[in-house]
Amino acid sequence: MAVSSDSILRFHQKIFAKHPILELENGVSRIAVGAGGVSCSTRKLRSKARIGAKAVAEARVKGLESFEVNLDLGLDAVAEKKLREKGFSGMRKTKLVCTIGPACCSLEDLERLARGGMNVARLNMCHNTKEWHRDVIKKIKRLNEEKGFCVSVMIDTEGSQIHVVDHGAPSSLKAEEGSVWVFTAQKFEGSLPFTIRANYEGFSEGIMVGDELIIDGGMASFQVVERMGNDLRCKCTDPGLLLPRAKLSFWRDGKLSHQGLPTISEKDWADIDFGISEGVDFVAVSFVNDAEPIKHLKNHLSTKASRSIRVLAKIESLESLRKLEEIVEASDGIMVARGDLGVEVPLEQIPAVQEEITRICRQLNKPVIIASQLLESMVEYPTPTRAEVADVSEAVRQSADAMMLSGESAIGSYGEKALSVLRMVSNRMELQCHEENRQNALHQPCLGVSLPDRISEEICNSAVEMANNLGIDAIFVYTKHGEMASLLSRNRPNPPIFAFTDDNDARMALNLQWGVIPILVDLSDDMESNISKTTDLIKSKGMMKDGSSVLIVSDLTPSCATRTAFQSIQVKTIV
Repeated sequence: MAVSSDSILRFHQKIFAKHPILELENGVSRIAVGAGGVSCSTRKLRSKARIGAKAVAEARVKGLESFEVNLDLGLDAVAEKKLREKGFSGMRKTKLVCTIGPACCSLEDLERLARGGMNVARLNMCHNTKEWHRDVIKKIKRLNEEKGFCVSVMIDTEGSQIHVVDHGAPSSLKAEEGSVWVFTAQKFEGSLPFTIRANYEGFSEGIMVGDELIIDGGMASFQVVERMGNDLRCKCTDPGLLLPRAKLSFWRDGKLSHQGLPTISEKDWADIDFGISEGVDFVAVSFVNDAEPIKHLKNHLSTKASRSIRVLAKIESLESLRKLEEIVEASDGIMVARGDLGVEVPLEQIPAVQEEITRICRQLNKPVIIASQLLESMVEYPTPTRAEVADVSEAVRQSADAMMLSGESAIGSYGEKALSVLRMVSNRMELQCHEENRQNALHQPCLGVSLPDRISEEICNSAVEMANNLGIDAIFVYTKHGEMASLLSRNRPNPPIFAFTDDNDARMALNLQWGVIPILVDLSDDMESNISKTTDLIKSKGMMKDGSSVLIVSDLTPSCATRTAFQSIQVKTIV
């Protein structure tokens, strides 16, 4: 069917439509919640339509640019620069996670990723030494301190997973169809032809002739044709690459045939204690099948860590899907590891499973990261496939909190370009979702049990609805530990959320929340003083113009007052 040029023009006009934003002049609307109920006092608001700036997405990668660093304002230097250039409407809401590896571990590479929009740096404990990881963490903390970035650090545990022993070289082997290979746990130096060494001595226990061996979620497949003591002789049925540290899984009649390994291994506990000593912000736990390992780890962190470390559960098995809600409730966030999950779930069901996980996480107010194979082709090529771009767009459309690069940044030659693709597609899709008003479509169940918690939740729900209806430029939330910022994020408001906190742990945790720009500032019991100080500081840096309208909420309560006494919603015009 032919498409007219007029139709195309109308489509582009719709996609690039400008946003009318309400201007409030000399007006203040306040809904104050006191211990005895709700009271309202409203001054007359005068509105006038204003044309917003069109968002422009750029995919090209720039070199290191000069950033003016204002260390007196605890705002990420990248967010500060974007505010000056594009204003509130140009703030990206989907967070970006980059896996750090040999291809991007220098100070210069890390700075480029930070400038390119990296919110969280992920360290995969399957690879490299503790000394290597310690060096990377020190570099990130140095960049945060000296360059004004706000990049959180996540370690990802290896889990009790059988994998190919890494011989120290970033090389791969090609398995051809019909070729026969020996899989063994015996130690040997160098390499042997058609021989693969597994990391776990009991890897072949319970495995039978006829079982299927899957490499890295489907990179290659074998069939077990003979048992030779503890070794397995396997025939390649689907050709592919055997990468260093590739994961091995055995299947029988469509089900995993190797079970019983603990979720958190002895090595994982050592890596977790290493993360505690190095001051990481997140620990992601691999192969979580129920809530118990998460609860155990959180208890461990509460006694061993001097600061708050958030725990993320990786969803990558059918068993984890069966117990998804209890895992989400026990965790501080979820990572959808689609590579391993795709081995156990039929391929055609992966998009629906991803959307369901994202929906449940949002309802239970836990951030969710979409991971694995987002831009897999960019490990080797400088441009993504169109199918990959569509996949990234779908993750943004589903309102996932974050997207993660794995091999694209860790070992690929085009990690910075891959990050720019995520940034570009996020900006584009977020604008389209804004135009189609999808962000607030999901019904939010009540999470609070106590009256104060329920009041906070209702305030945040109402604040987002008010901000969207009034065309507010930004939401300012003053929060001690980040709870109200998280509740605002859960509702996916159109304007960005600026979370002011004096708790650095809360600031780094909010780095993973959709639409939240965390800012570290000194806060007092006097809310009017906090508002005046922060707005004056942001305005003095050229990041906010006269006439900007902001909606203000807070969970700060003076020590002499009840918890609900000072919770409020305010709408103010900056003059």
